[in-house]
Amino acid sequence: MKVALAPAALDPWAEVSAHQQSLRPGAFGATAVFVGTMRDFNDGEAVEGMFLEHYPGMTEAHLERIAAEALARWDLLDVLVVHRVGEIAPGEPIVVTAAWSAHRGEAFAACRYLMGELKSRAPFWKKERLREGERWVAFKTPAEE
Repeated sequence: MKVALAPAALDPWAEVSAHQQSLRPGAFGATAVFVGTMRDFNDGEAVEGMFLEHYPGMTEAHLERIAAEALARWDLLDVLVVHRVGEIAPGEPIVVTAAWSAHRGEAFAACRYLMGELKSRAPFWKKERLREGERWVAFKTPAEE
């Protein structure tokens, strides 16, 4: 299991590839990956940038808990969660989650669970930069099962 915060640009495919190299070849038949990217709009307004705030130590612990839950819930070989923090521009990757398993069903389900739980439970605070100022985003997306 790898969980990390990225304070600078994130290359999701390099993260997935590097982590997969640590897994035993032939041990998995499925890899499910989700990459979240910053949009240039939200709530009907143009967004020029975002600052993603976190609480060091607490945020990592929450991400580790969510990853461990996925490992316990599905028959997985491993999971990966890497999430950006700090200043993010539209078009930049914010998060990558991946799950490795023998079969696609477990990998898909775990990857979806990881993202749902990150969006609803992880302690991140978003401040969007708009043309006319800044605003904190108060709404957290509910997890989907």
